[in-house]
Amino acid sequence: MHEWALAEAVISTVSQIAEKEGFKQIIEVKIKVGELQQVELEILEYALSQLKTEKLEKTKFTMEKTKAKLKCRVCNHEWFFNRKKLSEKTAEAIHFVPEIVHTYIQCPKCGSPDFDIQEGRGVWLESIKGVK
Repeated sequence: MHEWALAEAVISTVSQIAEKEGFKQIIEVKIKVGELQQVELEILEYALSQLKTEKLEKTKFTMEKTKAKLKCRVCNHEWFFNRKKLSEKTAEAIHFVPEIVHTYIQCPKCGSPDFDIQEGRGVWLESIKGVK
């Protein structure tokens, strides 16, 4: 259901931008999805196809997943998130509330849970192409 809520937000945002920019039709929307969100892209794509409004009926949605890059605040070590090292329960918790990643992951070099998420968090619209 997380993906359906994201799809509703994307459709709403794109519709608002289309209205503001005076687009009659939206041709293409490029979406970036952070790996930490653990969004099932197929479900998101399906939800978007089902929620299209009139201005978006011919829209092509393209999605790109951005790897989650983490950096330890203690030792400055950088590493990438690896979902395969998590239990299913932990992965699901992070899926719904990515901010709790600090509870479950530690720096592989020094063991500190104090790290920054450099990349790979959130969902954002990379670009929108429309016809006026």
